[in-house]
Amino acid sequence: MKNDFKAIEKKNVVDDVFEQIQNKIVSEVWQPGQKIPSDNELCSMFNVSRVSVRSAVQKLRDLGLITTRHGKGSFVSERAMSFDIQMTAPIMNLSEKEFLDIMEFRELIETKCIELAVLRADEQDIATIEKALTEMKANQHDYSKYSLADYQFHFAIVKASKNQIFIHIIDRIKNVYYYHLKELNRVLADMEDSLFGHSQQLEAIKSRDMEAVRRLVREGAINVTSQTIKRLHDQTEKK
Repeated sequence: MKNDFKAIEKKNVVDDVFEQIQNKIVSEVWQPGQKIPSDNELCSMFNVSRVSVRSAVQKLRDLGLITTRHGKGSFVSERAMSFDIQMTAPIMNLSEKEFLDIMEFRELIETKCIELAVLRADEQDIATIEKALTEMKANQHDYSKYSLADYQFHFAIVKASKNQIFIHIIDRIKNVYYYHLKELNRVLADMEDSLFGHSQQLEAIKSRDMEAVRRLVREGAINVTSQTIKRLHDQTEKK
């Protein structure tokens, strides 16, 4: 396969690898069903470590852009063409009613999923949630990267519910979900408070505290909704 990737600088290695591969997929250079280069081949193409390649591939897998078949390698997902970086309008361009609809949906789904995660999450699920939280902490000064880790955190909780319907629904709307989080984080710009809330959710799951997770999701939804509606009103008044 022709190597037309750009050499990777040593800073933000994982993100650079992720973005270059994502661009290949979204631009349809790599078609659905096509096998992507192996980890070793990608290491050689980018001149980076195997750890960096695997981390980037995992991000692509979490977003549903690629699938991995045991013993065969990784392939561009059949659903990858539905992933459009520009497809979702920023949340602040939505009406207040539309914004509230999204928040109601999130509160309903996330409350049930985190309740099920308290009951069903295994050690691997908790490790995945912890990894996403670590990524959030590491990228708290970059709202775009922070938001990707934020999405991975919430999707890890959905997966921990072990409910295939919930997992399928969130996977199908991953673009809307991710850009919703991205715009919220950009507008609210309070990563410290966000990290605190996410850390509390993780601890509640680990301690199997059902009442705590219900309270945390409810309070978080109320807080985010009220703050964002205020920003919507402020934006309207300035027009």
